[in-house]
Amino acid sequence: MKQLFSYLLFFSLVFPQNNQSIDGVAAIVEEHLVLKSDLAQMVNMSIIQNKMNPSTDMEKIKALEKTILESMIDQKIILKKAELDSVVVDENEVNLALDQQIQMLISQAGGEKKAEEALGQSIKSFRREFWYEMRDRLLSEKYQQQLINNIKVTRLDVLNFYETYKDSLPTIPLKAKVRHCLIKVKPSETAKNFSISFLKDLKIKIEQGALFSDLAKKHSEDPGSKNNGGELGWVNRGSLVKSFEAAAFTSPINYITDPVESEFGFHLIETLKKKGDKILVRHILNIPKKTEEDNLLFFNFATTLKNDSIKTFKDFVFYTKKYSDDENTKKVGGNLGWIDPNNYSIPEIGLAIKYIKKGECSPPINSNEGYHLIWIEDFKKGGRPNLQDHWFDIENLSLNKKKMDWYQEWLEKSRKDIFIEIKI
Repeated sequence: MKQLFSYLLFFSLVFPQNNQSIDGVAAIVEEHLVLKSDLAQMVNMSIIQNKMNPSTDMEKIKALEKTILESMIDQKIILKKAELDSVVVDENEVNLALDQQIQMLISQAGGEKKAEEALGQSIKSFRREFWYEMRDRLLSEKYQQQLINNIKVTRLDVLNFYETYKDSLPTIPLKAKVRHCLIKVKPSETAKNFSISFLKDLKIKIEQGALFSDLAKKHSEDPGSKNNGGELGWVNRGSLVKSFEAAAFTSPINYITDPVESEFGFHLIETLKKKGDKILVRHILNIPKKTEEDNLLFFNFATTLKNDSIKTFKDFVFYTKKYSDDENTKKVGGNLGWIDPNNYSIPEIGLAIKYIKKGECSPPINSNEGYHLIWIEDFKKGGRPNLQDHWFDIENLSLNKKKMDWYQEWLEKSRKDIFIEIKI
């Protein structure tokens, strides 16, 4: 079963070959060009992701190059159709998605310096060049979703799908309907005051003539910006955490703020330029240090909350809304929905689910995020798919199959309507 091309491209980052320029056109789609250099970037990234060895996997790489080229052509077809239907994406969407890609890149590479070495250019330069690629990617995805959003399946569709594919359907994992209350470990007031004093001292040094960029490189704890002198580049209003953004947008140009607290720690912020709802900004981040005493304090709080206050499901929802530090779920009582314990993003929760009974609150579970109290509302059986236990899962599989079949048919028709020339 072929995947939609956007799923191939969505999580890809572009890694051009270091200090190498590859000229020429790989394919033409109407007035849109697929450049050999862009194709090489995508292939290079896939080689890295799939841990291929160019010296031993040449045949696989050649096949990979062909698949990626077809996907890039498909993207250009989508772009052309999107243009005809006047589909647009907001500039803020592009900037936010690009920020996420860059942070992922830096994280995967092990720091900004290593990322720049892999890219063969500065993050600043990469951001400028990759902006249009990101815009086109988002346009393609948006249009694709518009195409398939209205596709539905009937009960008969699901039954026919099951009868056709029941012997080859994947095993359904056990799932749990989970709620959680997150208690983050917060640094002491002493640690916070130390961070504030440290940054105030840096501010004095800057006012006395020290370079902001030099101090950022030496002292900032933001791996994504410290090697760039603390510079975040041009950012749009709405793309930063609230406290940081409020200080950055209201500060005069070239003014160094007093330490500003955010969920990440404390910041010295300097706004370098303003242009409408955009600012060029840099910062120095200091993260207050947490101690074993801090860990014990919040572990004891979570334990007391579980033992003394949470007796029923109603209690759990009430105290989660009151105390949870997960801003994304606290308003809905910590609802995480149905999750697969073996593939959950927080492995400690996934492991704990196997040992928690339905209708009971767990003891505090430690993760990198803090301490979690878990409540299991229900379980869904796993195993070989059957209509009685797994209707919803089978319905989703049926719907995805129908969407992909429709999309492939639409793409084949579109290929006949659009001029395409492969040059390699």
